[in-house]
Amino acid sequence: MTIALTTAQLRDAALKLPRVSLAHLPTPLESVTRFSALLKGPRVVMKRDDCTGMCMGGNKTRHNEFLFGEALKQNADCLVWGAGVQSNNCRQTAAACNKLGLDCYLYLTRATHNDDIQGNLLLDHLMGARVTIIDTPMGPDLDDLLLAKAKELRAAGRRPFVWDRITGRPIAAVSYALCLAEILDQSRAMGIEPTHVYCAAAGATGGGLAIGKAILGWPGKVKLLCPIRWPWDTPKDLADVANQTAALLGLPHRVIAADIDVRDDYIGPKYGAVTGLGREAMDLLARSEGILLDPVYTAKALAGLIDDVRQHRLGPNDQVVFIHTGGTPAVFAYRDEILETKW
Repeated sequence: MTIALTTAQLRDAALKLPRVSLAHLPTPLESVTRFSALLKGPRVVMKRDDCTGMCMGGNKTRHNEFLFGEALKQNADCLVWGAGVQSNNCRQTAAACNKLGLDCYLYLTRATHNDDIQGNLLLDHLMGARVTIIDTPMGPDLDDLLLAKAKELRAAGRRPFVWDRITGRPIAAVSYALCLAEILDQSRAMGIEPTHVYCAAAGATGGGLAIGKAILGWPGKVKLLCPIRWPWDTPKDLADVANQTAALLGLPHRVIAADIDVRDDYIGPKYGAVTGLGREAMDLLARSEGILLDPVYTAKALAGLIDDVRQHRLGPNDQVVFIHTGGTPAVFAYRDEILETKW
C-alpha cells in the first residue's frame, strides 16, 4: 500500500522542479454563506484562484510557475502558445512573458468565438503579444500548428518554448496537486473538513487535483466538470497526466481512469456556448456574493454543483470547496450571449 504524504511532504517533493514565482499564493479560501443559504444544502467555500495575479488572474498562473520554470531552464527566449480567441490561458501567459522578458507568440482560433478585440483578446493586445488569428480547431490540429510554428522560429535562430500536450500538462499539473494541499491546510485552519472539491477542468488542473488526492490520501471527492469535449477518452487521459505528474515528483502514487470523476453534462451544445444553467449560476453568485464567474468555465462548473444539490447528490452534512479558476475578462466578450440567454 502506498503511504500518503503530508501537505508539507508534497511541497518538499515539488522543490526539485524548476519554478518561478508568478502567482499571489496562497489564494483566499472564502466562505460564501449567502450563496450557501440560497442552495439550502451543503456549506460552500470558494477557493479564489481568480486572485492569482498576472493580468486578472486564473488557474493558468499556477501552471505557468512550473511551465516557465522549465522554459527558463531550457534558456528559451520566447513562447509559442495557442487556444481560442478568448483564452484565459493565453492572456495569463502573455502577462507572464512580459514579467520574465520573453516574447509571446499567440495563435488564437476564431473557431471558438468571434474575434472582436474584447475581453481576453483585448488584454492580449495590451500585453503586446504577437497575436495571429487562425481558423484551426482546438485539439490535435492546433497542437500540430504550434509545434510547426516553433520549428519555424528555431530555424530563424530563436529558442522557443512551446506548448506540448504530452510533456507540458504533467508539469503544469504539479501546481494543482499543490493547490489541493493548500486547500486542505486552509480548510483545517477554518475548522472545515471538505467532503468535495468542485472544479472546471479537463486537463492539467484536473490531473493535478486527482493525483494530489492520491498523494495526500484525502478521502473526499474531486468533482471535475468539463468545459469542452475532447476527441479522446478524458478519464484515461487525465489519469495518464496525473501519473506522469507523480513520476515527475518522484512519487509512487498512481491513479486509474476509474478514479477520475469527470462529467461533461453541463457544456451545452459546444465549447464556449452560454447555457441557461450557467447563466443562472452566474446570477446567483453575483447577486448573493458579488463574485463574477465566466460563462465558459466556472459558470458551468458551478451549475453542476447547484444541480447536484437539487438532485440530492449533495446534502446539508457536506462541506464543498468550489475552485474559482478565473476567466472574468470573458464576461465582456460574451456580453450579447449572456444577455440573450434565459434561465
